Amino acid sequence: MKERIQKVLANAGVDSRRKIEEMVRQGRVNVNGKTVWDLPILIDPATDKVVIDGQPIRLKAASAQRHHYFILNKPSGVYSTNVAQGAQVRAIDLLPKTFRARLYPVGRLDAESKGLLLLTNDGELTHKLTHARFGVPKAYRAVVEGLPNERMLAQLEEGVWLADKSGKGFKTPRCKIRITHRSPRQSVLEISLREGRNLQLRRMLAKIGHKVREITRTRFGPLTLDGVAPGKFRPLTPKEIRILQKSPMQRRAKSAGPDAPRQPDDAEDKT
Repeated sequence: MKERIQKVLANAGVDSRRKIEEMVRQGRVNVNGKTVWDLPILIDPATDKVVIDGQPIRLKAASAQRHHYFILNKPSGVYSTNVAQGAQVRAIDLLPKTFRARLYPVGRLDAESKGLLLLTNDGELTHKLTHARFGVPKAYRAVVEGLPNERMLAQLEEGVWLADKSGKGFKTPRCKIRITHRSPRQSVLEISLREGRNLQLRRMLAKIGHKVREITRTRFGPLTLDGVAPGKFRPLTPKEIRILQKSPMQRRAKSAGPDAPRQPDDAEDKT
């Protein structure tokens, strides 16, 4: 039975669906001896042969593959990518060298941001947790220069316009912001949002004139960093896995009510 290539490869533990789509467009994916460039691509895991960056991918075992789930407290300077450039340290490099399963990050944190990063090889769960329409909530602690006033923060909470590659720009979705510490030199903000594009938090705060000194993701859905020191990790508990696997759409509908606005479908968290 043929399925979309990004779904098959995500279930095989290669990477997230969106990252696989990027690999295809970059010409890094070969199917049955031919490089493929254009989506959609349908393949049969039982008969087709897929090679990525010259490495054959085992597809037949994907359905029987054991899934793994880890919380990592990512330090600054560590990259949430599986493709290292030069001497870059990747998030997966912080796992034990003896751990053989292919894991990838759920969503992204830019290299300088710190905090909670979920690592797994469960493609279906990754899709649920990163697709904007599911609106999984995330919380961040941001240290910024200066003291933002209430008017500025209200602007951010309602959404501000930022530029993008299309040239049209986009308005950031609504978020919640609370000042937890303030001084003339710097302020500490607690920010909760349901989606984010590349470097969105840094760009939002810079737009109102406050440069970011530090960003830490403190919560991802029901998961927190409690008991996980910087640079360390732990496996998810069976209860945490069950909670994550429940439909995020159902959880959101119960908490937000029937009139809650839908989020656009084109963003993956890369704050």
